[in-house]
Amino acid sequence: MSRKVVEIAERRLSLSNLEKDLYPSYGFTKAHVLEYYGRIAGFILPHLQDRALTLKRYPEGVEKAFFFEKRCPSHHPAWAKTAEIRGDNGERMTVCLVNDLETLIWVANLASLELHVPLARAGSPETPDSLVFDLDPGEQADILHCARVALILRDLLSRLRLTTYVKTSGQKGLHVYVPLNCKETTFEDTKTFSKAVAVIMQKNYPDLVTAKMAKEHRKAKVFINWSQNDASKTMICVYSLRAREKPTVSFPLAWGELENLAGRRDPEKFQIIHAEAIHRAETMGDLFREVLVKKQRLPHL
Repeated sequence: MSRKVVEIAERRLSLSNLEKDLYPSYGFTKAHVLEYYGRIAGFILPHLQDRALTLKRYPEGVEKAFFFEKRCPSHHPAWAKTAEIRGDNGERMTVCLVNDLETLIWVANLASLELHVPLARAGSPETPDSLVFDLDPGEQADILHCARVALILRDLLSRLRLTTYVKTSGQKGLHVYVPLNCKETTFEDTKTFSKAVAVIMQKNYPDLVTAKMAKEHRKAKVFINWSQNDASKTMICVYSLRAREKPTVSFPLAWGELENLAGRRDPEKFQIIHAEAIHRAETMGDLFREVLVKKQRLPHL
């Protein structure tokens, strides 16, 4: 096993198997993964800050078996920040907090290609910072259908005086975020609101949208997964890599760009890979920065 010792912020890290091809069809090694996360760190870290990380690890690459890890590995460095939270069964567990570059690189070195985080911070696990509409295309639907739904959602929520932000999932769908950042908001509030909106959308666009989870209802439609608004659920972090054939990224889009992409009718144009993600972030800044600070209250429907 090849190893390389590096120093980041006066912390010594032993990086292993840098030559391992984690995206074999694309030729993207662990060294490339570490380079990506090192360069995108300034953009992704604010969105990981103080959130219980769920690692999705691909030790043999994206074409082989993976596993989720909610507990922070017992061999984590002493300097890595952790938090104690309650798991789904009520049991206390220690989770990783990725609050700095050195921890981000340590996590990436574990071949955790994907970084999943809850909608609440570890210190306030019952208070979601945002509400999310997870748009998931069913069979015979694609990201173009999701774009249409996202734009309708944007206009509907705008009439309710709610500002929204959109990102690609890095896979087939889109995520529409409604920042809240209010201490009074609960997951019961966000789940009730998101389900009500999903049902309204289903009623008004029955050939395009479903609010029903069962897969038989999703054919040629977009499922608005309102159930993601739950303390036990996680979302792929913005700027995280995805474990697909190519190293695609969950990436924020301006609404105007989403309109243009929808008009071009090419689903592939929505897929942003690592190099483009870095270039766009460095050129345009963090299009999702307002999600962390913008304060909004959900209206009663």
